[in-house]
Amino acid sequence: MRDFLPIHRPALVLAPMQDVTDLPFMRVIARRGAPDWFVTEYFRVHPDSCLNRYILRSIVENETGKPVFAQMIGRDLPSLVRTAQELAELPVAGIDLNLGCPAPIVCRKDAGGGLLRNPETVNRLIGTLRDAIPGKFTVKTRVGYTTAEEFPALLEIFRSHAIDGLTIHGRTVVERYQTPVHPDRVRTAVEAMPCPVIANGNVVDAETGLSYLAQTGAAGLMVGRGAIRNPWIFSQLTAAFAGASPPAPSHRDLWEYVLELSDEIARETPKFNPLAHVQRMKKTLAYISHGLAGDFEFDMRRMKTPDDFQKICRRHLDHDLPLPAKPPIGSKLFCGFEALGQSTSLASHRPPA
Repeated sequence: MRDFLPIHRPALVLAPMQDVTDLPFMRVIARRGAPDWFVTEYFRVHPDSCLNRYILRSIVENETGKPVFAQMIGRDLPSLVRTAQELAELPVAGIDLNLGCPAPIVCRKDAGGGLLRNPETVNRLIGTLRDAIPGKFTVKTRVGYTTAEEFPALLEIFRSHAIDGLTIHGRTVVERYQTPVHPDRVRTAVEAMPCPVIANGNVVDAETGLSYLAQTGAAGLMVGRGAIRNPWIFSQLTAAFAGASPPAPSHRDLWEYVLELSDEIARETPKFNPLAHVQRMKKTLAYISHGLAGDFEFDMRRMKTPDDFQKICRRHLDHDLPLPAKPPIGSKLFCGFEALGQSTSLASHRPPA
């Protein structure tokens, strides 16, 4: 991971979000200020699995010019080794192991965040994969399954293997996305790990990102839901690092983003169905419309046809008023971001050597 870290500022990474961060989304985000690297949606790995062709396109057809890490999720060790070796033959920047997904269906299979309930298995998986992967190998984790008190023992496992990077979503698996993050746990990892540590969770704008860095000293930030809502967040953070004026998008800019994303997704959808496409866009608009003034969110949830989609977006977004910088306090989609505070100082952060 060190090879991809910027020299004079913290790194910025787009988080892997299943059914969101595909090739169309990467394209649209990159046009508004690309992160330093991408991480694919996870490849599901089991004894009968093969590489998902659609996710593969995020690697082999990615024209953004930015490196792409391929992420795996699973628990069957021989299958993980096989898949990692297949992925290593592709133009990937590295292989990432998902130890953080909190989805109940994933955890019930003892994959993703569910693996954190069994540190011995985590130790065995990381050790074997480290030996099997010839290039960069990184891990994305949470700070525990049930409680953040589990993190020191997990950290000792991560320290014991020569991984190239550790990304920490600063919540437990049980906390899902419903609480503030635990910056103290991320700072503990920064101080202990010989590799770069990337902080993830609750970054919704430049201010929260700067505060997270100041509280943790992390080598960079990974942004997920905040980038769906605000695709300019990477260019805003880059401007903040440089002490420059950040982009200040308007509602009309948001409208252009929504339409562009809709067109990109439609173009890449096999057997395109206009009504199904509207339902697909509603999932993304749930984050984009959240917290905007007026009835956009209410109207969006009730749209059914492409004509509804166009009319509702035009009615609510066809003007030049600036967008709110943050979601509303008490948001159910962006829980606890206000707990990061209002520090905009990077005094405690030092770019990695």
